[in-house]
Amino acid sequence: MEDGKMNTMIGGMPDTVFECVMNYIHDSRDRDAVSLVCRRWYEIDALTRKHVTKALCYTTTPQQLWRRFQHLESLKLKGTPRPVMFKLLPEDWGGDSDLELLAQSRGRALHVLKLDNCSGFSTDGLLHVGRFCKSLKTLFLGGSSIIEKDGEWLHELALNNTVLETLNFYMMDLVEVRFQDLELIARNCPSLVSVKINECELLDLAGFFSAAAALEEFGGGSFGEQPERYSSLSFPPKVRCCCLGLTYMEQNKIPILFPFASLLRRLDLLYTLLDTEDHCLLIQRCPNLEVLETRNVIGDRGLEILARCCKRLRRLWIVDDAEDEEGFVSHRGLIALAQGCPELECLDVNVSDITNASLEYIGTYLKNLYDFRLLLLDREERIADLPLDNGVRALLQGCKLRRFALDIRPGGLTDVGLGYIGQYSPNVRWMLLGSVGESDAGLLEFSRGCPRLQKLEIGDCCFSERALAMAALQLTSLRYLWVQGYRASSTAHDFFAVARPFWNIELMPARRVIVRNPPPILAYCCSLAGQRTDFPDTVIPLDADAVLNA
Repeated sequence: MEDGKMNTMIGGMPDTVFECVMNYIHDSRDRDAVSLVCRRWYEIDALTRKHVTKALCYTTTPQQLWRRFQHLESLKLKGTPRPVMFKLLPEDWGGDSDLELLAQSRGRALHVLKLDNCSGFSTDGLLHVGRFCKSLKTLFLGGSSIIEKDGEWLHELALNNTVLETLNFYMMDLVEVRFQDLELIARNCPSLVSVKINECELLDLAGFFSAAAALEEFGGGSFGEQPERYSSLSFPPKVRCCCLGLTYMEQNKIPILFPFASLLRRLDLLYTLLDTEDHCLLIQRCPNLEVLETRNVIGDRGLEILARCCKRLRRLWIVDDAEDEEGFVSHRGLIALAQGCPELECLDVNVSDITNASLEYIGTYLKNLYDFRLLLLDREERIADLPLDNGVRALLQGCKLRRFALDIRPGGLTDVGLGYIGQYSPNVRWMLLGSVGESDAGLLEFSRGCPRLQKLEIGDCCFSERALAMAALQLTSLRYLWVQGYRASSTAHDFFAVARPFWNIELMPARRVIVRNPPPILAYCCSLAGQRTDFPDTVIPLDADAVLNA
């Protein structure tokens, strides 16, 4: 529709009114759709958009971003996990000088700073953040690798900030942090609601807990040897009914939680030292639990207790830990969960055994599930009920998933099952598949579906370069493709079939990796910035422009 006609149609509504309407459109997909209607709406979107997420840090340049969106209040850059995991990003991607520049130039306006799984900086950079970012409400450092020089960064934050709401340096090796600074932050910041820290003796935090009256979430801390010393430990009242995650908690410390366990809505047991029986003992006292994070040590028995006692459960993460000698999760626990926790929305689980029936139960009973991730471990030599074609079909038919991950083993899903994934995933936007399918035909059948799939990650596959290229062309919404392990050729010529403007193709051939029997890697992503220039020696970029202009 032409701009003039559109302006006539909205006639009596001036731009200022429409700008007010735009301020109520927050979903990025809705914003994108609006900006495509006409040039004027595109311009108004650019003037009013406050938040942008770059799903991959190389999709556009800072200059391009600034030219279009000059009034941003929030910017999210993502570069992990795959590119970092396989060292496809340079080591010096950001550092202390960048934090210093950000703090000194935008410190007064900066409200949220999240450095999630980042590296390349030290506590010197954080010192500038603590000193100049006086309006900071959220400081998140979780999973980052930080060079610690001292603990002055936290002291500066405690002295200069009065509005902090969220502080997270959970399970990080920052030993110079002083509990007195945490207490000062609690006294100076009455709106503090979430704090997740490293190891710190819980008894030393008594003053912090007393001052943090508004605190709703706490994670971290550590226990000493004498359990009787902790009987008088008191957590803030809102924490006792919201979220708690105590690290290295042993069986003899569990009674600390019993007086308020029935009020807890979120529980993080990932870094505790509890066994299966301890999980059962605690979980049966948490009827209002909505979110649980734990390890496979919970076992099927723990999941059965969870299903019987926690009817409000919405999210469950179960990760594998090779050091756990007991408590394996299997189809038995999944069936109990499906029948007992009908409000589940997110389920991320590592299993030792699986059946089609357990997936069918999930599809039948968990109608609210939108995020499902399953990894089949190699602890059992033989899985009796493979392939999982019918179970996967039932799961996808019954649940309206938006995120889906299935990492199994060769023979776990045939070409027919892979076709089912394409056919019954109309709303899935992110997908991870491992060891699925039997041939190129299965991948091509899969790629005829998934109309909204934007990000696809594939591992340990049997597909050829030609099939991967054809699948990428058929997945019309695709913005990012990552493949680890495929049938590579000596020339990679078939990948030139997907050469398109604004698309980058990068290869990491096996011969360039100093690992025994490494798989070849393909990274294919949409980018307005053109080919990046800082790729390491292990990466070979394919020049799409040269192919298109040949």
